[in-house]
Amino acid sequence: MDLRSYAENIYIIPILIFSVVIHEMAHAWVALKCGDTTAKDLGRITLNPIPHIDLFGSIIIPLFSIIATGRVFIAWAKPVPIDPRNFRNFKRDDTLVTIAGPISNLLIALLCSVFTIALYYIMASVNPVEGSFGFEFLNYMLKMFYAGIILNVSLAVFNMIPIPPLDGSHVLANILPDDLAMRYRSIGFMGIFIILALFNFVPGFSQVFIGIISFVAKPYLNLVDLFIR
Repeated sequence: MDLRSYAENIYIIPILIFSVVIHEMAHAWVALKCGDTTAKDLGRITLNPIPHIDLFGSIIIPLFSIIATGRVFIAWAKPVPIDPRNFRNFKRDDTLVTIAGPISNLLIALLCSVFTIALYYIMASVNPVEGSFGFEFLNYMLKMFYAGIILNVSLAVFNMIPIPPLDGSHVLANILPDDLAMRYRSIGFMGIFIILALFNFVPGFSQVFIGIISFVAKPYLNLVDLFIR
């Protein structure tokens, strides 16, 4: 067991936790703006990760994925409780609350791009001695924010897959006729098995998914390359 190889990938955990927390907080904040105070009353509009963290989805699964593959494939926080009866316009407000999460991840990807560029120039100007605390710290932060670009784009794209219980399913359901939308929503968490089947047994699905991530991430990576090439 090469513990060093695992440790080298742990830098992704802080930005992962931050990203899923912001994702859920965005849902809660937009729900509040749309008239539903449920999440606010339960303390979910906060940067404090404790109310948001799901022990299994936010920590155990990502760590297991790093140990098994060296990469994080999936992670999630506790879903924000929403009472759609408080919405002023159900379909409009449910869609707004839904897309707030993925949009927040795309904004974090942009911030990660900016921080990556800034850290690159800081390292170039300070020029810390390799192996020193300053070098290791700046290098850690640089790797974390650069990885955060792809991570957040992946979270946004994954969550917009139109299969319950992912965010994209809400958007699709709000487009469908009411009777069909009701049957579609009834899939619920059984949709997780559909998602797993698509990734593992449908030829080409993973390649299409990765291709979409690459397409969405390209402007962010081009921005970074523009400044640090």
